[in-house]
Amino acid sequence: MLGLLRALAEDGLAVQPFKSGPDYIDPAFHFAAAGRESFNLDTWAMDDALLSGIAAHACGADIAIAEGSMGLYDGVATRGQTGMGSSAETAQRMGWPVVLVIDAGGQAQSAAATAMGFAAYAPDLPFAGVILNRVASPRHERLIRLGMERAGLPVLGVLPRRGDLALPERHLGLIQAVEHPDLEAAIAGYAAFLREHVDLAAIRAAARGGPAPQAGQLPPPPAQRIALARDAAFSFTYPHLLAGWRAAGAEILPLSPLADDAPDPSADLVWLPGGYPELHAGRLAAASRFLGGLRRHAETKPVHGECGGYMALGQSLIDKDGVRHEMAGLLGLVTSYEKRKFHLGYRRATLLEAMPGASPGAALRGHEFHYSTILDEPDAPLAKVTDADGNPVPETGSRKGHVTGTFFHLISGEDAA
Repeated sequence: MLGLLRALAEDGLAVQPFKSGPDYIDPAFHFAAAGRESFNLDTWAMDDALLSGIAAHACGADIAIAEGSMGLYDGVATRGQTGMGSSAETAQRMGWPVVLVIDAGGQAQSAAATAMGFAAYAPDLPFAGVILNRVASPRHERLIRLGMERAGLPVLGVLPRRGDLALPERHLGLIQAVEHPDLEAAIAGYAAFLREHVDLAAIRAAARGGPAPQAGQLPPPPAQRIALARDAAFSFTYPHLLAGWRAAGAEILPLSPLADDAPDPSADLVWLPGGYPELHAGRLAAASRFLGGLRRHAETKPVHGECGGYMALGQSLIDKDGVRHEMAGLLGLVTSYEKRKFHLGYRRATLLEAMPGASPGAALRGHEFHYSTILDEPDAPLAKVTDADGNPVPETGSRKGHVTGTFFHLISGEDAA
């Protein structure tokens, strides 16, 4: 994806990136490669108006490239706002043809049978062709191409097997783009590799516009002046939310808790996104200006935290080594990474209490992804929360005074984008 974005941009195209599904790390890499903000498209969490509002960011671009998530047809079992959350649904909703990347390692003509299955599974899905990945030799390539010719599937590229192109990872997937030691050189290398082995002209020719744009609507801001934490500890905010806030005239006032910045006293709201507070817990506990400013703000005005931001608003955070770090203490939440427990999936929340931008009774959709364990959550529950199939989950979030927090990352509200 990164190599394709950069190679097309090097050819002089304005390339608009998108990500299918609830991923808050990949869009920052897309931005580094394409020079345009990348946006998530999610059929489970988003209604038609929001999907259209986000798709409108492709206006003015020469080509839009959307990266899928998981397998092409993988989603949840219960329909959400407009679908199950699969990449295939995103392609169908937008009318964008699919380029299927096949891992050809360990197979030859069988790769064509796999590709045929993907193409035939949804006959009305626009299908552009395949890129073959991890091809071992010219002989291997010839055998796979024979199968693809028999299947009638265009081969748009053949990537030789290489072990040196991986991006660094940690427990939530890739490291963040801002943490990569030399991201620009890495992306330039990916682009050169793609340019050598992929038919960029064929990919450009395969691209086509979808249905006529519909009226769209981005999410409204939860306040007029929003102090937003933005650094290596707090960066997981969906770009469409920020775009909606700005489009409606809200002012975003960035601050870095790791730099010990206090929230702007004029802010109406402090918003702490998710991220990796567990990797920086000692620095956060020692950030006296940040914590003091946060506490002063919470005396009279709202503060909201998501996942990592929620943990930072709590009483304490225990890191993977068992060291306890005192956090803001605005909520009684105590979380631990000493015994990791995986929490992953879509979330639907019906608010029991108000939170910034939403009233009691409002239904919100989001996504949860973390490894922390709750040791104590004594405050009033913020919401009734279920997974994608409607099963209750125990991570209800909390409210205390002007402070609220959730373990899920907000994507949309149900009644309006």
